[in-house]
Amino acid sequence: MNRSMMSGEMMQQAIKVTQENDDELVARIAARDHKAMRLASDRHANMVWRVAYRMLGDATEAEDVAQESLLKLWNHADRWNAGGPGIAPWLKKVTVNQCLDRLRRKRFTSDEDVPERADETPLADRQMEAVETGQAVKDCIETLPDRQRAAVILTYYEEQPNHGAAETLDMQLKAFESLLFRARSSLKGCVERKGVLEQGRARS
Repeated sequence: MNRSMMSGEMMQQAIKVTQENDDELVARIAARDHKAMRLASDRHANMVWRVAYRMLGDATEAEDVAQESLLKLWNHADRWNAGGPGIAPWLKKVTVNQCLDRLRRKRFTSDEDVPERADETPLADRQMEAVETGQAVKDCIETLPDRQRAAVILTYYEEQPNHGAAETLDMQLKAFESLLFRARSSLKGCVERKGVLEQGRARS
């Protein structure tokens, strides 16, 4: 067999593996197939680390959470519910929950313990998009109560629809929308106090 034929076969095999659906992949992981686990890690490790880093603001902690999340996939693969949302949403949910646990241990406060500025005007999406990458907004997100922080990150950074983010946080849709509203209002108040939105209006 010449090299070109071998190369073609290897490419076809790689394409077949890449297209393998999540249920099949998890079944292989449950059978303790290390290659399948490496494939799942290659596909999702960056996303898991990104979510953890945005939640925790610490690269080392994010790496720890990413490893723990992937380890949970390995350990719980035999309990996988076929036909579900898939590996990525499952890992995202596990990652967010781990981050919330870590944040909870760091500060023993809840959403109700943190005073919120009353604001009935939601932060407009275009304003959010205009300032979301700024340091001021990053700082403000870090001051939000843990679950509000998760709601903002899942919605605006991970671009999950409300129903998907609600499922990730194990919340009813209406409860999540209320949480997101409070997060947006608090974030708007914080950003305004830092003068970011006023600067944007002055430039427009």
